[in-house]
Amino acid sequence: MINGWHPPRSRTLWAVGLITSLLLVGCGNETPVPTTPPPVDHAGHGTAPGGKEAAPPVAVPGGTNTMTISPERLQEIGVRFEIAEQRPLTRTIRTVGRVEIDERKLANVNIKIEGWIDRLYVSATGDRVKQGQILFTLYSPDLVATQQEYLLALQSVRDLGTSEFPEVAQGARSLLEVTRRRLLLWDITEDHIEDLERTGAVLKTLPIHAPISGTVIERKAVAGMYVKPGEPLYTIADLTSIWILGDIYEYELPLIKVGQTADVTLSYDPKTHFEARVDFIYPTLDPQTRTAKVRFTLANPEERLKPDMYANVELNVPLGLRLAVPKDAVLETGERKIIFIHHGGGKLEWRNVTTGVRGAEWVEITEGIEPGDHVVTSANFLIDSESQLKAAVGGMAGMKH
Repeated sequence: MINGWHPPRSRTLWAVGLITSLLLVGCGNETPVPTTPPPVDHAGHGTAPGGKEAAPPVAVPGGTNTMTISPERLQEIGVRFEIAEQRPLTRTIRTVGRVEIDERKLANVNIKIEGWIDRLYVSATGDRVKQGQILFTLYSPDLVATQQEYLLALQSVRDLGTSEFPEVAQGARSLLEVTRRRLLLWDITEDHIEDLERTGAVLKTLPIHAPISGTVIERKAVAGMYVKPGEPLYTIADLTSIWILGDIYEYELPLIKVGQTADVTLSYDPKTHFEARVDFIYPTLDPQTRTAKVRFTLANPEERLKPDMYANVELNVPLGLRLAVPKDAVLETGERKIIFIHHGGGKLEWRNVTTGVRGAEWVEITEGIEPGDHVVTSANFLIDSESQLKAAVGGMAGMKH
């Protein structure tokens, strides 16, 4: 102390004067501020990281978690209210998916007999074909020889089928059946065999038909090419129904169910909407992105969606009726979540709440409020800041000098 001057006390008085001035400017006609500080130890205040007490809204007379602000001041800072009630909540999940070919509608064209491609009818990738359409004709010496063998067996059955020796008749019928089965295993159709029996004309080339209707997405067949059994010559895909594979975060997976519908749009054509359906949820998770693949099926009759395109996928998952408030009504302070309740006449009460599922604009409250409560939905931060400023001034006003 020098000449009666006490520096710490002077600094305290200076701080009180400064904060009091701020209150006079910003608070207007508010109710008198209490001269005693709020209780330091009160249930529900929580503890901040590091063991320090988290600062709740100030306690004023009438309750340790209530405060009063004049209605004029509430109007000035733009406070708005909403009634807490049961509302149908919807959770929106968005992802970007990639268009893929439906693997169940793919077909590979190959042959089961060696030979040479004689004539090519479908000669370009991207050509559309119909089921049963001739893709190419195949010349095979083995095929010609087998047809001649079949005609000989057929003639033997006609000549020896009525023989008085059963063994001879049975041998002729067995040879015919074996030869016929060989032709069928080579994918010679029944109508071709019937034509062979009726006309007796041996086919020098075998027509190979498209197994499904679709688009040729890969072609290796070339006129005059020598081909072996099992060699892939065409790949045909039916693109009238496609897949979209999207990545869904693991915390959203419990909301995804097979059979749910989704809205699909393209970035360059947002006005056009397609309806997709959840077809399969893959059983593994990507450890890097923490996402799982979800497969959507989509009708594509005009083939506007093409493989490897990107599409925006949006799922609106109904969550049922929940006690909900606007998401802006919840003030998150880190460890706690607080809501201000308005009891009329400017009297506000803050409460710790527990939140549940979240929708686009609403959040479920599972504990802390009741249906019918008037909840502050805007200016929460201003109310919280103003209450803490009052607490500081009230604490200083109660200091002894």
